Amino acid sequence: MLTYRSYFWQKAPFLKLLLATIAGILFQWYYPAAITYWWYLVIFSFTGLFFFFFIPVFDRYRLTFVSGILVSFLFAAIGGLLTSKKFIINDRHWIGHFYKETDAVVVTLDEPPSEKAKTIKARATVRYLIRNNILTPVKGKIILYFKKEGRQQPGYGDQIIFTKILQEIKNAGNPGGFDYKRYSLFQGITHQVFLEEDEFKLLKEKKENRFRKYLLSARQNILTILRNAIPSTKEMGLAEALLIGYKDDLDQSLVQSYTNTGVVHIIAISGLHLGLIYWLLTILLKPLQKRKRFKWLVPVLIITCLWAFSLLAGAQPSILRSALMFTCIVLGDTLARKTSIYNTIAISAFIILCIDPFWLWDVGFQLSYAAVLSIIIFMRPVYNWFYTGNKILDFIWKMNAVTLAAQVLTIPLSIYYFHQFPNLFILTNFLAVPLSSIILLGEIFLCTVSFIPVLATYTGNLISWLISLMNRYIERIETIPFSIWNGLQISSWQAIFLFLFTIGFTYWLMEKCTPALKWSLLALTGFVVLRSYSFMQASKQHKVIVYNIPGKRAIDFINKREYYFAGDSDLLKNDFSRNFHLKPSRILHRVNAVQELECLAVTGNYIDYLGRHILLLDETVSFSSLSIKPSVDLLVISKNPKIYMRNLAGSLHIKQVVFDGSVPAWKLKYWKKDCEALHIPWYDVTVKGAFVMNLR
Repeated sequence: MLTYRSYFWQKAPFLKLLLATIAGILFQWYYPAAITYWWYLVIFSFTGLFFFFFIPVFDRYRLTFVSGILVSFLFAAIGGLLTSKKFIINDRHWIGHFYKETDAVVVTLDEPPSEKAKTIKARATVRYLIRNNILTPVKGKIILYFKKEGRQQPGYGDQIIFTKILQEIKNAGNPGGFDYKRYSLFQGITHQVFLEEDEFKLLKEKKENRFRKYLLSARQNILTILRNAIPSTKEMGLAEALLIGYKDDLDQSLVQSYTNTGVVHIIAISGLHLGLIYWLLTILLKPLQKRKRFKWLVPVLIITCLWAFSLLAGAQPSILRSALMFTCIVLGDTLARKTSIYNTIAISAFIILCIDPFWLWDVGFQLSYAAVLSIIIFMRPVYNWFYTGNKILDFIWKMNAVTLAAQVLTIPLSIYYFHQFPNLFILTNFLAVPLSSIILLGEIFLCTVSFIPVLATYTGNLISWLISLMNRYIERIETIPFSIWNGLQISSWQAIFLFLFTIGFTYWLMEKCTPALKWSLLALTGFVVLRSYSFMQASKQHKVIVYNIPGKRAIDFINKREYYFAGDSDLLKNDFSRNFHLKPSRILHRVNAVQELECLAVTGNYIDYLGRHILLLDETVSFSSLSIKPSVDLLVISKNPKIYMRNLAGSLHIKQVVFDGSVPAWKLKYWKKDCEALHIPWYDVTVKGAFVMNLR
């Protein structure tokens, strides 16, 4: 009988190859190597394998591990080559290698523009740079922003030309903040530009992909059907996201509620949706399955429909993974071969990473695979905890067993990325999963009967009521005080140790394997040690952080595990700004808000903190010249005060100046010049990110 370990490595050999590929991807990203080195490794691996098969059979069997190492090197090289090739900056035709601020830029819109709060946003591919009437073909993607009120709004496939200076995409640079620059870079996007109506010109010729145009047209038709049949904006936005992954109309507070209660996976197109469609197709095509003449048509139709839905849903990593998995399952059933599900998952992951190795960093990709593996490994043991002969109770328990099993391997990732854990996820999933499945099937039915107005209206009203019921239930659960465990912070190493502990401990529970328990306890010890050390460090910290928030002043004074906020009061009321700009830093530093700090004294604009003298200027203030100039360790300038650096320097001994995100760019230029002339160190948070002063 095969052991669990041998089952993994003998029945699913592609897992090793996948891990080698991932190792190559990670190595190339974190320790970039010239592409020639990867080709050398490919040649070395192929040469070694070639000669390996010429040695005697007995020696070949004894040295099997050598061939395994060579194959692993080969797939690691594939991962490295794919990463190097996909990285847009490595392309010799990348726009960044040629662009100058005086160039005219010709771009093609890759998608229909989407409406944001204040602008119209679209992604575009750069085609040419024009300099001195010379056309230079280049590669790269940029983000375009247009004014909402503009009379001419470009659409998919439109080509435009403009001369406005491209801005490099940068991060806000606040501690713990989202790495938007890397996120964009993984998609090949490196620049952005905001265009007024008179700053670009539409060209006559369009560049459209017929297949993509057809998909966008079909997607738009589906959106039209949903918008006509579902009157409520809140329910309509969720219906669009649930069926085809369109998220522009989603209510952000509703998304937060779904996130806090652990059912945000319902909104994200995933294996749940494809599983339902697969089940529906197998039922509809059952008559063809019984006829030998048309039996071959069944897998073709199922695979075609699955991929068509995946493309309509935006070809997101999670749904591509699911489409690949179901394709493998359908082909396996058709060929009457029993394949290991682990091998199927590994093959699908390998194909996805070949398409785009940077999807390895996609949170949805990681959570999707973790959930699928978790269900495969732990669903049966969890289900066996409870037995009932009642079919209804058995079905209810099976649904909960799936939910519980899915959480096992996703918990470390959820804590690492979202810094929270939904304590009542069983309650929310218990209703949300089956109800969302019914809603999804209802939406598919709505699209098929949309040409019958009366039936479409009744179906739309029913779907709207079901979505409203689900929303109210989720929002009600969220109001329960202990529904969410918030403010959790673990490092990447802590997440790895927690992941290893989870795997080892659950494996010991299932198989009673003593070594697994020992390894899990060792991993838990590593987790506890690192976590204890991080708390010790947090209890010793004393910092001043000036955040980079456009148009706002925001400063945190951190003393051990507490912080005092000095900044614009409206930031405390704006949930988005607070959660996006400030909350990640406070979670990272493990601090809680207090009304006052014992070691901090505030007198108007003057602050004495741990012996440091800090002056906050956001309005016009005049200072008298003194024979002995008071010392200011940190001067933070905000808004648009009428001040002159030379006058300030004559009255104060300034050691450091910080300009926050609320300072006008035109004035900042003059203040920087004055600081340089007076030899005063200055720091611009809009360029360098948040300013952090460590004290003591």
